Amino acid sequence: MRMDVNTIVFPLPGDDVLDAIERGLGISFSESYRHFIKEHNGAVPITNMFSMNQQEYIIEKFLCILSDTESDPTNGWYDVEVIITQIGDRLTDNEDLVGMNVIPIAALFSGDFICLDYREKKEPVVVIWFHEESEVFSPVTEKVAPNILEFFEMLSE
Repeated sequence: MRMDVNTIVFPLPGDDVLDAIERGLGISFSESYRHFIKEHNGAVPITNMFSMNQQEYIIEKFLCILSDTESDPTNGWYDVEVIITQIGDRLTDNEDLVGMNVIPIAALFSGDFICLDYREKKEPVVVIWFHEESEVFSPVTEKVAPNILEFFEMLSE
């Protein structure tokens, strides 16, 4: 998968920033996603369209991870933690959960998000989270790929 290098958000997050986010969310990112975000933080993919169930989806951009959202007001709107703060109760089906189990990683053109879904197992599947259908503690998702690498391959075609 190729990315538009002019859209990468700096500074790139290091392991310390990623570790802190993982602790706060109560999850562990895969090594593949950690590698991706440390190189392509917030970037726009060159191939930004994928098809699923005879429907085409357009990725507006991958979300970024910022250590200080106030110093970057433009990209702060696309920070993973900012998005979670805005829609958090609609991303989980467990009101007693400490942390999160559906983590947005890319904004779709329609207002929906590509997410890592940790609800079923430790290694997350990639899903689309549908904002119009989701309600508090009732996220509506559809599986896109069994893991992040297979999702990246969908954008390489």
